Amino acid sequence: MRQTWRWFGPQDLVCVDDMMQAGVEGVVSALHHVPTGAVWTPEDIARRQREIAVMRDGSASGLCWEVVESLPVSEDIKKQRGDWRAHLDAYKQSLRNLHAAGLEVICYNFMPVLDWTRTDLAWRLPNGATCMRFDLTDFAVFDIHILARPGADDDYPPDVLEEARERAADMSDSDRAALARNVVFGLPGAAEHLTLEDVRAHLAEYKQITPESLRGHLVDFLSEVAPVAQELGLRLCCHPDDPPFALMGLPRIMSTESDYRAVMEAVDLSANGITLCSGSLGARPDNDIPGIMDRLGARVHFLHMRNVLRESDAIAGSFHEAEHLRGGTDMVAFIAAVLREEARRKQIGRTDCNIPMRPDHGQDILDDLGRKAQPGYPSIGRLKGLAELRGIMTALQHPQVSLP
Repeated sequence: MRQTWRWFGPQDLVCVDDMMQAGVEGVVSALHHVPTGAVWTPEDIARRQREIAVMRDGSASGLCWEVVESLPVSEDIKKQRGDWRAHLDAYKQSLRNLHAAGLEVICYNFMPVLDWTRTDLAWRLPNGATCMRFDLTDFAVFDIHILARPGADDDYPPDVLEEARERAADMSDSDRAALARNVVFGLPGAAEHLTLEDVRAHLAEYKQITPESLRGHLVDFLSEVAPVAQELGLRLCCHPDDPPFALMGLPRIMSTESDYRAVMEAVDLSANGITLCSGSLGARPDNDIPGIMDRLGARVHFLHMRNVLRESDAIAGSFHEAEHLRGGTDMVAFIAAVLREEARRKQIGRTDCNIPMRPDHGQDILDDLGRKAQPGYPSIGRLKGLAELRGIMTALQHPQVSLP
């Protein structure tokens, strides 16, 4: 498992020097300033590579940009509206430019409207640390009483509706504004940030798009770009829905093992692969993360290793970001499954037998609380997670340990 670290560019409050001291082997980054649907130019790609290659004092870091996260898919492509064909051409050209620069792994997602959703970006834990949290009742407050989506009441059980009504009545205008900002925060570092009117407009356009038709649009997208990636030797890997259940009446199509299996079979190329995020998929009680790795591991090209603590047994329920070894996913079993897949790849001669992973998200602890880095991406919280994961990896790879 190749240890990598997500970096949002020069504006990131966690710098290249921090990555060096964390002992990572490679960097995960993206050109967040480039508008979705535009071509990533060779010049912009080379600039990001140069930024990663140097420390603050100008000395060489020895680090390289190894994984793209994310090369975003436009809403026009997801809806097959407007400039979607031009955006497809731009996506293919971006892939060619990334290949020319030596990059091989490209993560993307096909989540409609919002890339990920949380209701609190700094929820206080009993020990004083903070983490990101999704509270179903708070989300219902946003959906019903702030966004005022028509028909939203039908999507929640009676107890959630009643509690949401009570919470909304007690909220000040500033509380409502803060909740709305959190929900529409989207992908950190992105060039675009959505307003409530933007969300309403997107919802209206998605009204006629069913899960089946959205999956068809994903297959159409992959039928265009995966052959290009295959020819270039690139590995595309789709990130799961986060959270992995329906929100705001929008279709969700990458939330379960069966979702992934359907898309892998529809475009059966090795370049069409998976970003296996144990946190996103782990927010559903019916997702078996180690089992998914065992069964679909041949197509897993990138690993997000994090944990969440589900606060109910419901498919759609509240959860928060846990310590990497303390949530609902058995990380020891997950890592063991990854190591088995890597050994299998090595045995059959695959060149990608060292799967890139990164410690995803993390709780804000110690100096993180004052640094205020990107939500979910603190320096010390992620370093703690990486150290824990690294310990498991080291133990399971020890000569005196046999993998089950």
